[in-house]
Amino acid sequence: MKNFNMMKKLLALTLGAAMLLAVMTGCGKKDTAQEPADDQQQQREEQQPAEPATLLEQIKAKGKVVVGTEAQYAPYEFKDLDANFAGCDMWLAQQIADSLGVELEVVDMAFDGIIPAVQSGQVDLGIAAFTNTPERAEEIDFSDLYETSAQLLIVKAGNADTYSTKESLVGLKVGAQKGTIQSQLIQSALPESELFELEKYPALALEVQNGNIAGLVVDQAVGEALVASSNGALEVSNFTFTAEEASFGKSVVIAKGNEDLVAVVNEVINKVTADGSYQKAYDEAVELAASLGL
Repeated sequence: MKNFNMMKKLLALTLGAAMLLAVMTGCGKKDTAQEPADDQQQQREEQQPAEPATLLEQIKAKGKVVVGTEAQYAPYEFKDLDANFAGCDMWLAQQIADSLGVELEVVDMAFDGIIPAVQSGQVDLGIAAFTNTPERAEEIDFSDLYETSAQLLIVKAGNADTYSTKESLVGLKVGAQKGTIQSQLIQSALPESELFELEKYPALALEVQNGNIAGLVVDQAVGEALVASSNGALEVSNFTFTAEEASFGKSVVIAKGNEDLVAVVNEVINKVTADGSYQKAYDEAVELAASLGL
């Protein structure tokens, strides 16, 4: 009986060992069979084209550069009778696109939404008469300057001398486009005046004409265009900002960390400012805006 029990134990051990060996062999075969598939997957991944690493590479890969602007700021950016984008800023945008060898796509948006759009990648560049300031430079990168201009106070016709000093503007509303350097200028240079902001300059000009605000602060070119198209309703005030208060230059806005794209934009800017072609585009934009009554 003991021998029989012993044989049963030996048989059980033998069967158990055989089953364990079969399991181990099966696992080994599974791993071996899996290895070629893993190798093939790795090869496929290695053969996949790499995603464009920089914004400049992405622009070239998609074949277009997307520019954010606010197209109610003649002569820099506006629309012609056919609703095409026009203005010296849009001309500059086209020169940049041509230099990159890509198409130009322009997105019209609220001015104070352009820098966030550049930061988020919604647009590649911001070109909208942006004033180059240290505060903005903390958020984005600027190109070299492509223009500098004075700041004007535009008032209702007949008020050029009435509102010609800071004292004459104390307690009065002075307008600027929301999110612009002009808003900051009013707060810093005219601290005893009340800042009045709207999204669009044409609406601000109407507020001045209707006597609801004393005046509006604007770039020289834009101010002169507003006066020219107002049929005598507006004029330039005899008020002047000092050079320290309002010495502004305009730059293209680019998201931080794109030095290669900044270099390309700077190359274009340096060329068109040196050869006079930007000035020519500016003069033509002024004429076109005047002909459209802008």
